Amino acid sequence: LIGRLMFELPEEMGLIAIAVRQTQGKGRGGNVWLSPVGCALSTLHITIPLHSNLGQRVPFIQHLVSLAVVESVRSIPGYEEIDLRVKWPNDIYYSDLMKLGGVLVTSTLIETTFHILIGFGFNVNNSNPTICINDLITKFNKEEGTKLKALTADRLIARTVTVLERLIDIFQEKGPNGVLPHYYKYWIHSGKQVRLHSEEGPIAWIVGIDDYGFLQVHEEGKGVESVHPDGNSFDMLRNLIVPK
Repeated sequence: LIGRLMFELPEEMGLIAIAVRQTQGKGRGGNVWLSPVGCALSTLHITIPLHSNLGQRVPFIQHLVSLAVVESVRSIPGYEEIDLRVKWPNDIYYSDLMKLGGVLVTSTLIETTFHILIGFGFNVNNSNPTICINDLITKFNKEEGTKLKALTADRLIARTVTVLERLIDIFQEKGPNGVLPHYYKYWIHSGKQVRLHSEEGPIAWIVGIDDYGFLQVHEEGKGVESVHPDGNSFDMLRNLIVPK
């Protein structure tokens, strides 16, 4: 539906599709994305001029969306310490333990405008098969003696889109440095050690993200290298960066 509409609408008109449940959800690399009731599920259409800060660094969009999802919760007064984080390149995590959301971005360049479709889904209210945002809130209330209310998918989708608009404006004005300090505040990789290519591969340390949104790793004796997300997978369980 959005694919048909997005080229027909006036540029100033926003477009988003929201599903209560998906039956054919898609993940990265052809993976299936399970989407039961209780998840926040949507596809957002935005346009980005090619000759702009973000238009020259389109891979950054997935990072901005991941950050916007985390901020949709952690920017609510009282919810700042809910341990929701971003995992490079496009996942939403509880601490560094469990995935509870993801982002999938596709783009089409027409003349000098990128038409970007942003799919994002995150678990708001399902305790199974892993964990959800409201579980994290319940856990926090028990540990801290607070009485934070459960959140709804509708509210978090609305907040995510609002935060994303602000992050895009900041990026367009200031470039990567305008958003990276905030991104690093919430990401799970600072100072982490990984092995490259295989479990016996060389050791490297994660440094950060380069100006184009690719992961930077420092391999001893070789300096800093950038790792492209489309060619590599970050295996959290084995702490590997491997060719995909």
